[in-house]
Amino acid sequence: MRTQDQNHDYFTTGQIAKETGLTLRTLRYYDQIGLLKPSGYGQASKRLYNRSDLIKLQQIQTLKYIGLTLNEIKRIVTESRVQEQNLGSSLRMQREIILQKTADLQFVLKAINEATDQLIHSASDEEVDWKAFKELIQAVHVEKDWVQQYHLANRLQTRIELYEKCGVNKQGWHRWFFEHLGSRPNLRILEIGCGEGTLWSKNADRIPESWKITVTDLSPGMLEEARRKIRNESGQFKFVVVDIQSIPFHDEDFDIVIANNMLYHVPDIPTALAEIFRVMKPGAQLYTSTMSKRHLQEIELIMKAFDPEMKVLDPIMERFELDHGHELLAKMFADVKTFRYEDQLIVNDVQPLLSYMTSTPMNAREKLVGAKRKQFIAYIQGKLNLEGCIRITMDSGFFLARK
Repeated sequence: MRTQDQNHDYFTTGQIAKETGLTLRTLRYYDQIGLLKPSGYGQASKRLYNRSDLIKLQQIQTLKYIGLTLNEIKRIVTESRVQEQNLGSSLRMQREIILQKTADLQFVLKAINEATDQLIHSASDEEVDWKAFKELIQAVHVEKDWVQQYHLANRLQTRIELYEKCGVNKQGWHRWFFEHLGSRPNLRILEIGCGEGTLWSKNADRIPESWKITVTDLSPGMLEEARRKIRNESGQFKFVVVDIQSIPFHDEDFDIVIANNMLYHVPDIPTALAEIFRVMKPGAQLYTSTMSKRHLQEIELIMKAFDPEMKVLDPIMERFELDHGHELLAKMFADVKTFRYEDQLIVNDVQPLLSYMTSTPMNAREKLVGAKRKQFIAYIQGKLNLEGCIRITMDSGFFLARK
């Protein structure tokens, strides 16, 4: 049976082993190496695990299943602070990694099948076309950093949660952005980098039935999540894995192309823009969003005031940002206009701010551990107690350009 302490349910090691099929030895080893420490101890020093511990255990077992080492898993569960996440966030991130791993395995399987066909249709080894075997070796040799892939999914989810919980503009970015698309009938629309398909799921009530919409993403996991969230009973949506630097569609195919908060991540932005231009019909419109350097600037200032050596915001956005991105677009597109979204964050709780700061790829997540993390939490709580809330600038928007 469960034990209770201060209205919290706890499970013993034996109860978890019995209900999950894990061995006592495994659970004790996880404790020994610091991978899954119990939240408390009962009589005779019995290990006691709470609900957050069970969420972490489920995450550990899934990541172990896809082939990560225990050291890699420890990095993930330590840095992502799974005990501060809800179960839905944890499961969504795991889903993303598994789908990406599946896509990788399918690529390797395709290479194996092609090499097998070569062998079957060759009379001897001397007649084999070794190109297929070279591609197989390369496919197996190139292994993604799945720990990094996990953190990419984590950062996206954390950013969305901060905006939705603390944003002042209750219309919401996606509703505001969608209004600018208009409602002309019979449009062919391409979204590149759709993420979880939030633009369409949040505007499902006002998408014209005559629109034909192709949503794409480089991540198979994100695309699968978009397929799950978007209502597509009429079949007006198509879902395709696409690299923006090599768009697999015909010239002059679309009336509208959308690239939401993604161009600054693209290795070769000019090539990406040339591909977008190619698939746009004459007179077609490009909607591409980004932020300015002022976006979330207070987050960086707060961290600098606490420790000048710490950094939070990723400067990658500066490759295509709201104040200067139009100069890059104007080299290829006509009539480039800027539209800004009016909003700010009002933060009155430590947790969403802390989660955001420790989810970025900068050094805050590495330094805010142990005693320093507790000091920082006290520092933020002190500011909240003194000021009532923390106001954070949001300066985002989009460019509208025509072919």
